[in-house]
Amino acid sequence: MKGNSYFARKLHSLLGIIPLGGFIVVHGMANYQAFERGPEGFAKGVGLINGLPLLPLLEVVMIYLPLLFHGIYGLYVAYQSNSNTGRFKYGRNWAFTAQRITGVITFVFVFWHVYQTRLQVYMGKITHEELGSTMHHIASSPVFFALYVIGVLAAVFHFSNGLWAFLISWGITIGPKAQRVSSYICMGVFVIVSALFILSLVAFRGDEFNEVASAAIALLGNIG
Repeated sequence: MKGNSYFARKLHSLLGIIPLGGFIVVHGMANYQAFERGPEGFAKGVGLINGLPLLPLLEVVMIYLPLLFHGIYGLYVAYQSNSNTGRFKYGRNWAFTAQRITGVITFVFVFWHVYQTRLQVYMGKITHEELGSTMHHIASSPVFFALYVIGVLAAVFHFSNGLWAFLISWGITIGPKAQRVSSYICMGVFVIVSALFILSLVAFRGDEFNEVASAAIALLGNIG
């Protein structure tokens, strides 16, 4: 039983970084095109991703299945664990607790976001080209914007703090000095990736995406 638990924890840790952590970084960079290059740049990035061969299969194998295992097993670990007050120093105790709280928030947020965007494409309600206008409608709502900021910060913190723990548990950072340096690096990852997502959310609220959304609505009205 202990062997199975060890394997499950190692797999849980690995999937949180590869491929899920990599997906967060790539997703943040793709969304940042909305801020840097506007609707055309964002649409080009979306088109590039959706031009990949066997994309639905890749999404299931590389994103959805790892996400389900990582999320469900993570909820189980969070339920089984104590608050951990006393195992580490004060700062790491709070990071341990925050890791579990942000894990729950991230799990709910990701599936909500997938429902609002990717699932709508699969159901034929929107096209890939309309994802920019869809995100404009989402980000234009103050409530949704605030929830997305909370979800994004939770997801990126969970990844960044998990990366720090991953480096320790896999024997990459050994000793206090290496762990201290890695904590600074992971903090930098948190700041940079969070900025990519938040700037993209700000861009989605802008006039350029508003014009794209209005044009899409007018086009649908003419077709109807």
